[in-house]
Amino acid sequence: MSIAELRPPPFAEFLGIKITHLSPERVEAELVVRDELDNSAGVLHGGAIMSLADNLGGAATAVNLADGARTTTIESKTNFFAAIPLGDVARAECTPLHRGRTTMVWQTRITRGDGKLCAVVTQTQLVLPAAKS
Repeated sequence: MSIAELRPPPFAEFLGIKITHLSPERVEAELVVRDELDNSAGVLHGGAIMSLADNLGGAATAVNLADGARTTTIESKTNFFAAIPLGDVARAECTPLHRGRTTMVWQTRITRGDGKLCAVVTQTQLVLPAAKS
């Protein structure tokens, strides 16, 4: 599956997530920090950071699925380290910790424009087999 073939969920489009690399081993994306995504402190909202990572984990799983299979997130944990200010770009890289038959576990590292680590998200995706006809 290529970036062009991946139909992003409407929520990812709403957030403005731009996938820049897609392969079974790695997904990368960017998100411009704008007013609609900030918190009361003028930095990227933690929920937006978590949503960025969740969308990448779903995309990473999707590119590893058998035809007709689907996925859903069943667990997600986020550690926050630094804020990303308005006008900056959040850059995310999602890599596998485990790619199994029934679950996949992904780690997404999110950095800001100066390269400083802002968050690490670990999530588990459930693999839902294709429906039998």
